[in-house]
Amino acid sequence: MKTPAPPTPAGYLASLRSLGDGFLAAVHERVELFVVEFQEEKFRLCQTFIWFSAVFFAGAMAVTFASLTLVYLFWDSARLAVLGGLAAFYIVTLIVLLVAFSRYLARQPASFSQTKLELQEDRACIRNGN
Repeated sequence: MKTPAPPTPAGYLASLRSLGDGFLAAVHERVELFVVEFQEEKFRLCQTFIWFSAVFFAGAMAVTFASLTLVYLFWDSARLAVLGGLAAFYIVTLIVLLVAFSRYLARQPASFSQTKLELQEDRACIRNGN
Protein backbone atom coordinates (compact mmCIF):
# COMPACT_ATOMS: atom_id res chain seq x y z
CA MET A 1 0.00 0.00 0.00
CA LYS A 2 1.33 3.39 -0.99
CA THR A 3 1.41 6.23 1.43
CA PRO A 4 0.30 9.55 0.05
CA ALA A 5 3.09 11.87 -0.84
CA PRO A 6 3.48 14.83 1.44
CA PRO A 7 2.08 18.00 -0.07
CA THR A 8 4.69 19.96 -1.93
CA PRO A 9 5.20 23.52 -0.89
CA ALA A 10 3.58 26.01 -3.18
CA GLY A 11 6.09 27.17 -5.71
CA TYR A 12 6.26 30.15 -7.98
CA LEU A 13 3.93 28.55 -10.51
CA ALA A 14 1.22 27.95 -7.91
CA SER A 15 1.60 31.51 -6.64
CA LEU A 16 1.31 32.88 -10.16
CA ARG A 17 -1.78 30.77 -10.78
CA SER A 18 -3.35 32.03 -7.57
CA LEU A 19 -2.46 35.64 -8.45
CA GLY A 20 -3.82 35.22 -11.98
CA ASP A 21 -7.01 33.63 -10.69
CA GLY A 22 -7.55 36.49 -8.24
CA PHE A 23 -6.87 39.07 -10.94
CA LEU A 24 -9.28 37.44 -13.38
CA ALA A 25 -11.94 37.15 -10.69
CA ALA A 26 -11.60 40.87 -9.90
CA VAL A 27 -11.76 41.80 -13.58
CA HIS A 28 -14.81 39.56 -14.04
CA GLU A 29 -16.63 41.23 -11.14
CA ARG A 30 -15.83 44.71 -12.46
CA VAL A 31 -17.01 43.82 -15.96
CA GLU A 32 -20.27 42.42 -14.55
CA LEU A 33 -20.79 45.62 -12.54
CA PHE A 34 -20.09 47.72 -15.63
CA VAL A 35 -22.60 45.71 -17.69
CA VAL A 36 -25.30 46.13 -15.03
CA GLU A 37 -24.69 49.87 -14.82
CA PHE A 38 -24.63 50.14 -18.62
CA GLN A 39 -28.05 48.45 -18.81
CA GLU A 40 -29.40 50.85 -16.17
CA GLU A 41 -28.08 53.85 -18.09
CA LYS A 42 -29.57 52.57 -21.34
CA PHE A 43 -32.96 52.04 -19.69
CA ARG A 44 -32.86 55.48 -18.08
CA LEU A 45 -31.97 57.12 -21.40
CA CYS A 46 -34.80 55.35 -23.25
CA GLN A 47 -37.26 56.23 -20.52
CA THR A 48 -36.18 59.88 -20.56
CA PHE A 49 -36.51 60.02 -24.36
CA ILE A 50 -40.05 58.58 -24.27
CA TRP A 51 -41.14 61.06 -21.59
CA PHE A 52 -39.51 63.95 -23.43
CA SER A 53 -41.22 63.00 -26.70
CA ALA A 54 -44.66 62.70 -25.09
CA VAL A 55 -44.34 66.00 -23.23
CA PHE A 56 -43.00 67.78 -26.31
CA PHE A 57 -45.84 66.53 -28.53
CA ALA A 58 -48.59 67.36 -26.04
CA GLY A 59 -47.07 70.74 -25.25
CA ALA A 60 -46.62 71.67 -28.90
CA MET A 61 -50.22 70.78 -29.70
CA ALA A 62 -51.58 72.68 -26.69
CA VAL A 63 -49.51 75.78 -27.40
CA THR A 64 -50.39 75.76 -31.09
CA PHE A 65 -54.13 75.51 -30.60
CA ALA A 66 -54.22 77.91 -27.64
CA SER A 67 -52.30 80.47 -29.67
CA LEU A 68 -54.53 80.07 -32.70
CA THR A 69 -57.61 80.46 -30.51
CA LEU A 70 -56.33 83.66 -28.90
CA VAL A 71 -55.32 85.18 -32.22
CA TYR A 72 -58.73 84.28 -33.71
CA LEU A 73 -60.58 85.80 -30.76
CA PHE A 74 -58.68 89.10 -30.98
CA TRP A 75 -58.27 89.23 -34.77
CA ASP A 76 -60.20 92.46 -35.23
CA SER A 77 -59.32 94.38 -32.06
CA ALA A 78 -55.81 93.51 -30.81
CA ARG A 79 -54.20 91.04 -33.16
CA LEU A 80 -50.63 92.44 -32.86
CA ALA A 81 -50.83 92.85 -29.10
CA VAL A 82 -51.89 89.22 -28.68
CA LEU A 83 -49.15 87.98 -31.02
CA GLY A 84 -46.53 90.06 -29.15
CA GLY A 85 -47.81 88.84 -25.78
CA LEU A 86 -47.73 85.25 -26.91
CA ALA A 87 -44.18 85.64 -28.24
CA ALA A 88 -43.02 87.16 -24.93
CA PHE A 89 -44.76 84.41 -22.97
CA TYR A 90 -43.09 81.70 -25.06
CA ILE A 91 -39.66 83.26 -24.68
CA VAL A 92 -40.01 83.47 -20.87
CA THR A 93 -41.32 79.90 -20.78
CA LEU A 94 -38.35 78.70 -22.86
CA ILE A 95 -35.88 80.35 -20.49
CA VAL A 96 -37.58 78.86 -17.42
CA LEU A 97 -37.59 75.41 -19.00
CA LEU A 98 -33.91 75.65 -19.96
CA VAL A 99 -32.95 76.58 -16.40
CA ALA A 100 -35.09 73.78 -14.95
CA PHE A 101 -33.62 71.26 -17.40
CA SER A 102 -30.04 72.27 -16.59
CA ARG A 103 -30.81 71.82 -12.87
CA TYR A 104 -32.32 68.41 -13.62
CA LEU A 105 -29.17 67.36 -15.46
CA ALA A 106 -26.98 68.60 -12.60
CA ARG A 107 -28.90 66.41 -10.12
CA GLN A 108 -28.42 63.23 -12.13
CA PRO A 109 -25.95 60.72 -10.68
CA ALA A 110 -22.66 60.27 -12.47
CA SER A 111 -22.65 57.48 -15.02
CA PHE A 112 -21.00 54.25 -13.89
CA SER A 113 -20.30 55.66 -10.42
CA GLN A 114 -20.20 52.24 -8.76
CA THR A 115 -17.72 50.90 -11.30
CA LYS A 116 -15.49 53.94 -10.78
CA LEU A 117 -15.71 53.54 -7.01
CA GLU A 118 -14.77 49.84 -7.17
CA LEU A 119 -11.79 50.59 -9.42
CA GLN A 120 -10.61 53.34 -7.05
CA GLU A 121 -10.86 50.93 -4.11
CA ASP A 122 -8.91 48.32 -6.08
CA ARG A 123 -6.13 50.82 -6.84
CA ALA A 124 -5.98 51.90 -3.19
CA CYS A 125 -5.80 48.28 -2.11
CA ILE A 126 -2.98 47.55 -4.55
CA ARG A 127 -1.03 50.66 -3.49
CA ASN A 128 -1.32 49.75 0.19
CA GLY A 129 -0.34 46.15 -0.42
CA ASN A 130 -3.50 44.63 1.10
